[in-house]
Amino acid sequence: MSQVKSSQAYQSSQKLGANPRQTEARALLEAARRLSEVPVDGESLDEYRASLRLNWRLWTIIQSDIASEENPLPSEIKANIMSLSIFIDKHTVGALAEPDTRKLGVLIDINRNIASGLMTTPDSEPAVIAPSGTPSASENIVA
Repeated sequence: MSQVKSSQAYQSSQKLGANPRQTEARALLEAARRLSEVPVDGESLDEYRASLRLNWRLWTIIQSDIASEENPLPSEIKANIMSLSIFIDKHTVGALAEPDTRKLGVLIDINRNIASGLMTTPDSEPAVIAPSGTPSASENIVA
């Protein structure tokens, strides 16, 4: 699915009444699930690459949304999300260049932490991202 079609599908789900935060959380959890199910035997390179590319496309859509002038998030939060997505870009390129299923853990942790924050933070409260250095599962990263 092209980035434009992915973005259109995402926007369509929002128009159909789906809560955007829940839609984003589900997408992040699905990408994390696919990354976590990649076999560690090293024989499923196609599945490894497909899972990474799916996650990368998701984060590209997030980057596009954050860069949009219509996005209502405060500038500081946009900058934090963009910094995190740039980290994800670099990490993904490294994981594609030198395949190793152990490299997927960072991406899985980020997706799960962001999804958790999206599912638990009320819409009325501002959200915060703290991408200082390499995020870990113990950090509370919320979009």
